[in-house]
Amino acid sequence: MDLHPITVIEIMFTVTLISILFIIAFFIPKTKRKIGLYTATIITALVLLFFIIRPFWINYHVSVKKEQLTLYLEKQFPNEKWQITQNIGRQYNPYTFLVEFHNEKGWKYHYYVKNADHIRQHGLSMPDGVEQMEGKHERNDW
Repeated sequence: MDLHPITVIEIMFTVTLISILFIIAFFIPKTKRKIGLYTATIITALVLLFFIIRPFWINYHVSVKKEQLTLYLEKQFPNEKWQITQNIGRQYNPYTFLVEFHNEKGWKYHYYVKNADHIRQHGLSMPDGVEQMEGKHERNDW
């Protein structure tokens, strides 16, 4: 299992923070130690819950934003067909989508979807060997 460097940094930071909380809980006076340990345990549980829920939360929002992008493209480019994909990896924004139109193979338009009212084309990827700098579906939103 290969972990992305961002994930490794998050895990190291979280383990360090939780360890510090438990160390502090053990060094506070005996009368308050139980409250300190409960607090550290609750914070640990909340952090674990965050890391468990976050991928599902992101996937849900990605599906909503993909549908918003589809509606936007249907309005902007009626009677055209396209395929929506994404870059894979933690280093890429999950809300940036790559759109390849069927009548313009190899060209990928990068769309950022904040919400239904804020969808912007903010880049494009051209196929190798193409000297033309403008695509058929290029918009100057960026």
